[in-house]
Amino acid sequence: MKKILVVEDEVSVVSFIKKGLTEEGFEISIAFDGKSGLQLALDNSFDLIILDIMLPEINGLDVCKFIRQENQEVPILFLTALGTPENIVLGLENGADDYLVKPFKFIELVARIKSLLRRSKGNPKKDKNNDYTYSFNDLILDDYTKSVTRNGEEISLTSTEYKLLFFFMKNKNKVLSRFEILEAVWGIDYNLGTNVVDVYVNYLRKKIDTNQNEKIIHTVIGMGYVLKES
Repeated sequence: MKKILVVEDEVSVVSFIKKGLTEEGFEISIAFDGKSGLQLALDNSFDLIILDIMLPEINGLDVCKFIRQENQEVPILFLTALGTPENIVLGLENGADDYLVKPFKFIELVARIKSLLRRSKGNPKKDKNNDYTYSFNDLILDDYTKSVTRNGEEISLTSTEYKLLFFFMKNKNKVLSRFEILEAVWGIDYNLGTNVVDVYVNYLRKKIDTNQNEKIIHTVIGMGYVLKES
């Protein structure tokens, strides 16, 4: 059963959506404000998230941005009364996958949900394109299946660790500054005073380089980090 999180402060809308989607066979979780919705999204695994924009505590745009910092994969659908082209563009630029304007027809909501779920799952009959695969030394990243192996052994990464490694793989042999990494992996608005880059590079090193004959993630003192052969 697919799990959907609905973050919406209008009780009547929540009741309507929950009743309809439950009848469609979905398992529904509810949050009535942005703060509790964000916490639910970060603490649990959902197949799709439906977000209003005008929410108490934290607005939906910020909720979406925070979720995207940790989870690039979960489909996010904005469901809101703010229907101008500018608002739609703003919603999509903040990480949403789709945007449905209130008032809406329930049949359209279900169609959008099913379309997003199909897209996130991918088509299993589709032939994998080599463009999805990145390799360096004995490290292979498959962006189609979101899998990583080194020397033939699968490595389990968190969403953020995966994004960090993906950025390294796309820029192998290039020295990347902490600012470049922050901008690419966490977003330009992330707090530049944090040591989050160093922390996550260390996390990644423990999984990628530990017990390997050759270390491939290197520190360039005063400049940043680089993925290269020793």
